[in-house]
Amino acid sequence: MKKIHTDKIIETIEQLCIDACLVPSDDAVKALYSAEKEETSILAREVLAELNKNVLIAKDLRIPSCQDTGMAVIFLKIGQDLHITGGNLYQAVNEGVRRGYAKGFFRKSVLSPIERINTGDNTPAVIHTEICDGDLLHITLMPKGFGSENMSRLKMLTPAEGLDGIKNFVIETVNLASGNPCPPIIVGTGIGGTMEKAALLAKKALLREIGSTNPDTFLAEIESELLKSINKSGIGPQGLGGLTTALAVHIETFPTHIAGLPVAVNIQCHAVRHSQAIL
Repeated sequence: MKKIHTDKIIETIEQLCIDACLVPSDDAVKALYSAEKEETSILAREVLAELNKNVLIAKDLRIPSCQDTGMAVIFLKIGQDLHITGGNLYQAVNEGVRRGYAKGFFRKSVLSPIERINTGDNTPAVIHTEICDGDLLHITLMPKGFGSENMSRLKMLTPAEGLDGIKNFVIETVNLASGNPCPPIIVGTGIGGTMEKAALLAKKALLREIGSTNPDTFLAEIESELLKSINKSGIGPQGLGGLTTALAVHIETFPTHIAGLPVAVNIQCHAVRHSQAIL
C-alpha cells in the first residue's frame, strides 16, 4: 500500500498556494488575448489590453494579478488504496495554506462570519474530498476571490420551468452581477442533484479549461447558446460595455429528484487561478 506523509502534503499545498496566486492560468491568458483581438468596442479593447498588461506584469514580477488572493478552495481526489500517515489530512491541508499565504505575503481574507474576526492566516480552507480508484492523491487548489463569489446564486426551480427556466436564471444572474465580478467572467453552472450538489457542480465547472466544450453535445450546445446571449448583454469588460462579458459558460449536471430542478451559478472573474499536483 502506498503511503504519503502529511509533511509532503503540507509542502505541496504551500507551493500550490503560491503558484496559483502568482502564475496566471495559461487558458485564461489565451482567452483574454483572443478577446482583445475580437472585441469591436474601442473602450472594451482598451480595457482588455490593460488586463493583459496587468497579467504580464504580475507574471514578470511574481506578484498577484489581483489583491484579493481569495479563500482557498481545495479539491482532493483520494485513491482508496492510499494510506496517509503523520497526522490529520485536513490539518495538513490547512497548515499548507497557512504557510503558503504567509510565504507569498498574500492578503489574509478569512474571518468568522458573524463576529468578523480575522483568523490571521487565511485558514480554514474549504475542502472537498472524493474517493477514487488507485493509490494517488490529486490536489487542485483554487483561490476564490469574493468579488465574483458574491455574485453567485442558487435557485430551486420547479421541473415545469425546464430548460427555459435554467437559461433564464443563468442570464438573469449575469445581468444582476453586471460589472461587479470584474468581467470578462467564466460562468460555472451546476444543474441537478440537491441544493448543495448543484452548488458544488457549479464550482467544479470553473476548473475546466476555458472554452472547453462539454462532452455531451446537447449540453455543449446550451453552453454555446448561453455564451452568445450573455455577450449580447452589453456589460462588457469591467462593466464598461462591449462584446466580451464572458469568456466561457461551463455546465456540469447530475441526476436529480423527480420533484426538483436545482440550478446554481458560480461566477469567476477574469483572474482565473488554480494549480494542481498529483502525489
